[in-house]
Amino acid sequence: MARKLSSIAPDWWDYTTLDEEIIREVVKLTPEKMLKLSRPGFKVAFYDTLEDFYLAEALEYVSAWQQSTPDNPVGICGPIGPTEQLPLVARIVNALGLKLHSAHFWGMDEWAVDGKEVPPTHPLSFEKADRDLCFNRIDRKLVMPDANLHFPKADTSAYRKSWDSGVRCAVMQGGQGDVKHWAFNDPVKRKGNYKDNPPPPAEYRKLATRLVDLHPLTIAQNARTSGGGNISMVPTQAISVGPLETWKAEKVSIWHAGNHDNPFGQRLTAFMISKKLADASVPMSLLADHPNVQFNYYRGGIGTCDVEMH
Repeated sequence: MARKLSSIAPDWWDYTTLDEEIIREVVKLTPEKMLKLSRPGFKVAFYDTLEDFYLAEALEYVSAWQQSTPDNPVGICGPIGPTEQLPLVARIVNALGLKLHSAHFWGMDEWAVDGKEVPPTHPLSFEKADRDLCFNRIDRKLVMPDANLHFPKADTSAYRKSWDSGVRCAVMQGGQGDVKHWAFNDPVKRKGNYKDNPPPPAEYRKLATRLVDLHPLTIAQNARTSGGGNISMVPTQAISVGPLETWKAEKVSIWHAGNHDNPFGQRLTAFMISKKLADASVPMSLLADHPNVQFNYYRGGIGTCDVEMH
């Protein structure tokens, strides 16, 4: 039986094409039931305050970089959504006097226009945000050399090579978008070999850092969170770290503050990862096959899936 068309964008795959039984199970998940989704290789953690939530997120950077030595360099791959942790990272590094000379950082993704990455002068530039909110705030005597900062470009060769340069990625940190992606690993268009079914999970996991077309939900979300709702200003393409690089990270840590995805979405991916229901229409669900994944929730942002008219 053919899978149904998307309720949002019929030319694309997304979570609205899933079997209704999955949807019914997900909406019934209370926060207490979400905690019980933990299993070996997948942990669900709650934080009661935003202060604790963002501090814990910032400490992932610091803990990773503390492991780094000239003989065993260590890095972290980090997101722009969320960003609240970034100034905290700089403040902690400066307070500790932590020398980052051997440490590394990979940016997860970057916007693209006309097939090329936007420059750091672009108002939506992720590299600009990382530098302004974190790296430019770290004491010059402590910060890593610029060569240790790896930002994805349209020519992905240098970025991809950095993942195989002997630097250990202790953690890949991210958020979750409305379309259930990490970085810009969006669902694919419903055409060609994927007209009737999304890519098999094993095939999707082979994708490396690349230029991607963005699902309409992703464009709308970024207009809402970063552009004041101005959809026309948001690029329709981006360069994204791929699953191929993601599986080179020792740990994948996803942070749900309640700002970037809704109560249903926050439940759906945890449920699918817990039950090992990998489906490329829900890219985040493919992390079911990663050996060390943690979902971090701000308890006040989990919400409910109850129907409530406004």
